[in-house]
Amino acid sequence: MTEGLRPLDRPRRLAPGDQVAVVATSGVIAADRLHRGVETLRSWGLDVVVGPHALERQRHLAGTDEARAADLVQAWCDPATRAVVCARGGSGAARIVDLLDWEAMRAAGPRVLVGFSDVTVLHAAVANRLGLATLFGPMAASDVFAGEVPDSSSVDRLRATLFEPQTTRVLADGGLRCEVPGRVRGVLVGGTLALLANTVGTPEHRPARGGLAVLEDVAEPSYRIDSMLTQLLRTGWFDGVAGIVLGSWVDCGPDARDTVVERLAPLGVPLVSGLPFGHSVPQLTVPLGVEAELDADSGSLTLLQPALR
Repeated sequence: MTEGLRPLDRPRRLAPGDQVAVVATSGVIAADRLHRGVETLRSWGLDVVVGPHALERQRHLAGTDEARAADLVQAWCDPATRAVVCARGGSGAARIVDLLDWEAMRAAGPRVLVGFSDVTVLHAAVANRLGLATLFGPMAASDVFAGEVPDSSSVDRLRATLFEPQTTRVLADGGLRCEVPGRVRGVLVGGTLALLANTVGTPEHRPARGGLAVLEDVAEPSYRIDSMLTQLLRTGWFDGVAGIVLGSWVDCGPDARDTVVERLAPLGVPLVSGLPFGHSVPQLTVPLGVEAELDADSGSLTLLQPALR
């Protein structure tokens, strides 16, 4: 039997004066959003370094695969770096995974990785290859963090998780919709559904056995959601999962949640919906690789330890 998920090593929390790197791993970056996001990070007292290729463009990507990979490795391996914040999602992160110098990144020591959406594949890669917990949350040039009107609650929650993680252990204090009752503990695992499906058969495949699966997506019609869930079910991703937490399904149609519940409720494990993480506004910062307790009956989700040391 495959061993279940265990809590991953947690990087240390940030402090004013720490250096963080903003890196474009995926889609093309809007310069004005990047500027606003960097200024917000600097307002927190952080020393912000931007990847040298961040504003480049190669069709729909922020520069070539080689350039994006080089920026990430350079940022991670800089001895002064304490966190790497991805600039935005889109697509392209999976294209750079095999170009990264994982031995050098392991030798560099723990760093905090922040991002969501396409960055799901990097969360899984860092978990599997480096054994580190990561933060599935707002990115430096994303609309919720650096749009013309950023969402203050999302920004504040990310800041608190980075600097004062002991204050953000409660991810949901009631309010989640109980789809299947029960109470269970497990390590948080998952992210954006489409990216999880795309990792099947790759080194980034990280099954949810013994864990709490957190799932969300954006702009996927129900038939696509059904297809991706079927792929994960048939390939064993959900085998032995302890519980399931559903997030936002922005622009996925009114029956998206019902489709997911219909496919996953037969697993018979505690299942809730309505956690505001993923592509929603507000956007909760969710640590992956950290153990949590899900109480589906009361609609609550609580970390058993802070996201960062």
